[in-house]
Formats: sequence, structure tokens, C-alpha cells
Amino acid sequence: MNTASSSKGLVHNVRRHWPLYVMAIPGIVFFIIFKFIPMGGSIIAFQEYSVFKGMLESTWVGFKHFEILFKSPDFYRIFTNTLILGFLKIAIVFPVPIALALFLNEVRLALLKKTIQTALYIPHFLSWVIIAGIAFDVFSLSGMFNTIRDWFGMEPILLMQQEESFRWIYVLTGIWRDAGWGTIVYLAAISSIDAQVYEAAVIDGASRFKQMLHITLPLLIPTILVLFLLDLGNFMELGFDHVYNLLTPMTYSVGDIIDTYVFRTGIQEARYSFATAVGLFQAIIGFILVLIFNRISKKVSGGGLW
Repeated sequence: MNTASSSKGLVHNVRRHWPLYVMAIPGIVFFIIFKFIPMGGSIIAFQEYSVFKGMLESTWVGFKHFEILFKSPDFYRIFTNTLILGFLKIAIVFPVPIALALFLNEVRLALLKKTIQTALYIPHFLSWVIIAGIAFDVFSLSGMFNTIRDWFGMEPILLMQQEESFRWIYVLTGIWRDAGWGTIVYLAAISSIDAQVYEAAVIDGASRFKQMLHITLPLLIPTILVLFLLDLGNFMELGFDHVYNLLTPMTYSVGDIIDTYVFRTGIQEARYSFATAVGLFQAIIGFILVLIFNRISKKVSGGGLW
């Protein structure tokens, strides 16, 4: 009986809101084709995959490729680099769009606000090849960085070739390219806040800063938690293009991550099973992190993804 009533309710809901369901179809099709169907290919992580034999006839080898990964002399280094860069991305890059959205919301001149937003959005549409090229140019011997150092009588340095600088350059380029784009969701969430809440705060004598701190930010927390959980799911996926284009032979010790390692040892050498095994390992770590922090989120704030 309950099942029948639920089915009727679903049919009624679809008939009533059919334009929304139609709009959702392209997104659903995208995830089915490019996300769910390819998951079936994960089976080759447990095979000695051959493009000539296919998945059905390739030899089954169990956890061989996982053992190769964990026993590799480079595993500790690439795993540590991945964790460090992932932590920096979550701890430093993630909060920047939140701060930008809060401050942009306080800009009252519409023209000025749109100008700032446009300037912040533009880098997102540049490829990492271009972003890395700009970074190499800025930090070259004749670039802006060393020109400024020369004004103060300091010796020029090749910052892009120094191990201690690579991770911070990774963070700064990530902020420059994506922080502005990340404000879109937060600004949309802020625009949905009831204006009467701010009016009541003004009557109580709250300043603009206190309104931002005690009204806007707390009401943004559910959105922040959802996006944080989604970012945690990609904790091990730092962006191959981003890291690969910034790497130099002298920064491999601190910048070589799982994705770049797989590209060199898996894709370029046609070791597809090994590359899939590493990708599956990354996905499992991300899945575990999402489960843990989703449970914490539900206990702390009653929110979460499910």
C-alpha cells in the first residue's frame, strides 16, 4: 500500500514539475555515460589487461597491481606529496572563495561589484598550460619577481626550480585561477537569505561587519559543509594538469603526486591495469573521507550530503 501511494506521489510530482525533470535529463545522462558506466572498467585493476583480449579474456591477477604500487620505492614519496598538497588545497584554497563572497556581498556599487566579479572569474577560463606559462614567466630571471628583487639589491633566483617554493606556487596559482569562480555558489546562497533578518539586525544596532559575522556566515554553513564534503571526495585528485605543468626535474621530490606518477609509469608505458588500480585506490580514499566527515557533519550541525 505504501509502495503504491509512493508511486502515485512520484507520478503526480513528475506531472506537476515536468519542466524541472526535463532540465535534469542532460545532467543525468552525463553522469550515467561518463561516471557510472566507466565504473565497470575498474575490473581491469585486478587483471593483466590486454587491449587485444579485452576485459572478458584478460588474465585475472588479483591484487598484484596494488602490491606493485605499495611496494614501489616511490610510493611513500608520491603518497606523502599527494597528502600534503591535498591538505594545503583544503586548508588554504577552499576558504578563499568563502571570504571573497562575503566581501563581495558588502560591495554596494553594482558596477564596481560586477567589475570585480568579472576580473575574478576570467582566470578560470584559462587552461593550466597558460597559467603555468604565466607563472614561469613571472618567476623567471627577467620576470616581475626578480625585477622587484633587483630594485632592493637582491640576487635573482629561479623560484620555479626550488623545492621549498613549489607547493606555495601550487596553492597561489590554484587560488588565482579558481577562487573567483568558486564564489558563484556562495553568492547565490547569500542572495537567498531573507532581507528581514538584516533589517532586524540593523534595528538592534549591528554594524555591517557584525551582520556578516553573525548572520551571513552562519547561514552559509550548510552550503559550506556540502561543498567541503564534495571537495573531500576529490582529496586525492589534485588536478593532473595543474601539477604536471608546474613540475620541473628539480621539484619532482616535492611535487610528484599519484596522478603524475601514474601518467609516467602507467599511461605512457601502456600499463592500463596498474593505472586503473591506482585510480581505484584514490577513489577509495576519497570515499572513506566523505563517509567520515559526512557523519561528523551530521552530528555537529545536522547537515551532510545524506
